[in-house]
Amino acid sequence: MQNVIDTAVNIISRHSGRPPKVGLILGSGLGMYANGFYNASSVNYRDIPGFPSSSVPGHAARFIMGERDNLPIISMQGRVHYYEGHSQRMATIGVRIMKKLGIEYLIITNAAGGVNTGFAVGDIMLIADHINFSGSHPLIGENMDEFGPRFPDLCDVYSASIRGKIMEQAGKMGLRLREGVYMMFSGPSYETPAEIRMARTMGADAVGMSTVPEAIVAAHCRLKTIGLSLITNMAAGVSKTPLSHAEVQAAGNAAAGRIALLLDRILEGIANMDI
Repeated sequence: MQNVIDTAVNIISRHSGRPPKVGLILGSGLGMYANGFYNASSVNYRDIPGFPSSSVPGHAARFIMGERDNLPIISMQGRVHYYEGHSQRMATIGVRIMKKLGIEYLIITNAAGGVNTGFAVGDIMLIADHINFSGSHPLIGENMDEFGPRFPDLCDVYSASIRGKIMEQAGKMGLRLREGVYMMFSGPSYETPAEIRMARTMGADAVGMSTVPEAIVAAHCRLKTIGLSLITNMAAGVSKTPLSHAEVQAAGNAAAGRIALLLDRILEGIANMDI
C-alpha cells in the first residue's frame, strides 16, 4: 500500500502546480463541480499502478488538480467503494495520497437516502457525526505511523466549530442546510424498510454506502473534515417508490447548482481563513 501511495504522489505531483490545501471527494451526481477548476490537470485512477478501480456509473475515476479563488485544490472525481470488492483500507487510499500531497482540509460529499422524515429530496445535510454499520473498518491492519496513532480519537471527526461557521454562512446565503447523523451500510443493495426503521431508532438522519471510512482515515491523518450529504431519495419505507441509481444521479444533477454555491462559500472561507 505504501508503494501505491508514494507512486501516486510522484505521478500527481508531475501534473499539478502548487501543493493542494483542500481535498474534495465528489460523490454520485456531484463530480461536475471539479470541471470548474482553473489551471486544471488530471490523472486517471487507472494510470496509477496498484490504485483500486472504480466502476460505478457517474464516477469519472480521476484526480483533478486546480484552483478556486487562488486556493489550490485536489479532487477525487468519483470515489472507490467498499462494495466494489476492495478492503476499506484500500478504498480510502485516496485520502492518504491527498494528505501526503499537502492537504489540510478534506471535504467529503455523497448522495444519501433520507431517514429523517422531516427531510426532503434535494436537501443538503451537513454531517455532524456518523455511525459505522458497514461491518468493517479502514484502520484494520498494521498502523501507518506516518499518518497517525494506532488508536485515533473520533470525538470530533466533523469539527463542531467548522460546522457552526458553515451553518452561519448557509443562513446568510438563504440556503436551507440540514444537520444530522450519517449511517453507513456496506451496500451494494439499498437498505430494507426494517433496516431503515432500525437506523432511525439508532439516531441516523441519512444512510449511504460511503464516506465513513474516508472520514475515519481523515481523522487518523488529523485533517479538518467537512461532510456534505445530498438527499437524493427518501430511504426504503419512507419512499413509496422503488429506489434506483438513476434516481440518485438525477437528483444530484438537479441540485448541482446549490451544492456548487455552498462549496464555493466553504472554499472561500478556507481561503480567507474564516473556516
